[in-house]
Amino acid sequence: MSADLAAKSQGNLRSLITSDAEELSRQLQAHQQRTFPPTARKSLRQFSSAEAAEFIGIHQGYLRQIVAEGNGPEPSANGRRTYSVQDIEALRRILDEGGKGPRKYIRHRREGDKLQVVSVMNFKGGSGKTTTAAHLAQYLALRGYRTLAIDLDPQASLSALFGHQPELDVGENETLYGAIRYDDARRDVTEIVRATYTPNLHIIPGNLELMEFEHETPKALMARTDTNSMFFARIGECLAEIESAYDVVVIDCPPQLGFLTLSALCAATAVLITVHPQMLDVMSMSQFLHMTGDLLQVVEEAGGTMDYDWMRYLVTRFEPNDGPQAQMSGFMRSIFGNRVLTNAMLKSTAISDAGLTKQTLYEIDRNQFTRGTYDRALESLTAVNVEIEDLVKQTWGRK
Repeated sequence: MSADLAAKSQGNLRSLITSDAEELSRQLQAHQQRTFPPTARKSLRQFSSAEAAEFIGIHQGYLRQIVAEGNGPEPSANGRRTYSVQDIEALRRILDEGGKGPRKYIRHRREGDKLQVVSVMNFKGGSGKTTTAAHLAQYLALRGYRTLAIDLDPQASLSALFGHQPELDVGENETLYGAIRYDDARRDVTEIVRATYTPNLHIIPGNLELMEFEHETPKALMARTDTNSMFFARIGECLAEIESAYDVVVIDCPPQLGFLTLSALCAATAVLITVHPQMLDVMSMSQFLHMTGDLLQVVEEAGGTMDYDWMRYLVTRFEPNDGPQAQMSGFMRSIFGNRVLTNAMLKSTAISDAGLTKQTLYEIDRNQFTRGTYDRALESLTAVNVEIEDLVKQTWGRK
């Protein structure tokens, strides 16, 4: 009898969990090798003229005019032009260099505009939190904002989506924990930030190491000295060191109300709470909001900053033809009013199928789906992201 079978037959929980963890890890690594072998590199797909024009912020007819003057890619054999993300960036620079006055298409912060830090959170897993954070970060980068994504969830799904497998590619002290830890092994945050395959988008990846912050913080609180800042200030202090390099930071928070989440809330200028419109999820969110309010009061009394530019609820995995979901969505809007985003993120097989290969809708080829399925999913995500971008621009006093 094998060791695995022996462990299971004996009912030893530790042995059973260890055995299953090792086997699952082996199979996941094998899947990773099949899906993305060592020679493979993740990349964004080619974009249509309509998409390229939308990302740049111009009309499609104007884009055709610019390309006709000798800028942009050559047409393919069927006469159509598609645009790589590098093409979009080049066209953005051409437009700004040829214009007069302040830059319009390279959307960097101006003097006096503060860094926007958006914490995406929910107490319960399965609410679309990571999917929302990933597509928001990529969308903002494609629109020309210098964007930093921070994976604060020890499960590290955001890191995996962006090509950093937590078990294989993220080593010790290479998560944000390395920059916010309490001992002498603390690193400068600039040593942890990584580039991605998306221009304008950097990432600080995550893995299980982040749980160390949850374990070490109580010890640090009991043995606190004046040289150590409080736990809730540490992420904000890290971001202050690299503030000038970015316009927007998107933080994917863990699905629990621990020290990491509270620290992310104190560093945030905006909070986006994802919620699946079902009774059990909304009840769970009610408890989450009660606990969050109580804990934030304690943090505020200890000197934490609680000033936000905006807070919004985002309805996720929404099925418009599902009567109970529509009722629950309406129930939330009746309570929270315009603090519920106008647009909801629809439930879609395109999003879930893309996730199987650790891809976003900006990466996976639309030909792998029926056009209607893919377009509905992308339109839904884009509508949500445009609404969030507008909130960022309003904060900066932009039209």
